[in-house]
Amino acid sequence: MINTSRPKCLGFTLIEVLVVVLIIGILMCITLPSYLSEVYAARQSVANSNAKSLAIAAQGKAITANGYDTTLADYAIDMGGSLPQNPCTGTTTGYTIAATATTATVTAIAGSNCGSWSPTIYAMTL
Repeated sequence: MINTSRPKCLGFTLIEVLVVVLIIGILMCITLPSYLSEVYAARQSVANSNAKSLAIAAQGKAITANGYDTTLADYAIDMGGSLPQNPCTGTTTGYTIAATATTATVTAIAGSNCGSWSPTIYAMTL
């Protein structure tokens, strides 16, 4: 006996595939901005944390050297041998130190990898 019924089609129709792609696109439009803002916030937090560590190293060095130094490379030994990388600029020179003999401020440079933000300024005095 010959089977004359229509064979079963396996797979998805074009409409089903388009609906799934549309749903994925909508989910991406909703979640991508919040994901990027969280990535920026994490980078900003790391940059501020590294600036605080540099400020602590600067204060320790100022106490032993009897004054602040404005050269970032001088703090590398106190930071474990190398300066921390600023995730906002992608470099180890992504921090500014403004110092006099008795005061100093350390600030992370706001690079393009972190969106728009105002870095925390860490000020120290002897």
